[in-house]
Amino acid sequence: MGGQAEGFEYVSRADGSVIIMHHGRVATKLRGGRAAQFLAEVENDPQQVMARWTGNYRRGNERMARQHPRNRQ
Repeated sequence: MGGQAEGFEYVSRADGSVIIMHHGRVATKLRGGRAAQFLAEVENDPQQVMARWTGNYRRGNERMARQHPRNRQ
């Protein structure tokens, strides 16, 4: 993966849902089985897990993609 993820936090609500926020703004809401799966997984590396679940992370290939002939302008 790319750089270190930061700025994520999550709130587990009484109804079992989870809200993931990035820099204070709601990034995604998880309910039911997805929320339970997230809570089981988040203990290892919370910032990276939250970045992956929200889709807000860099993959490390942005420079190479910019140089691809299809993307040149």
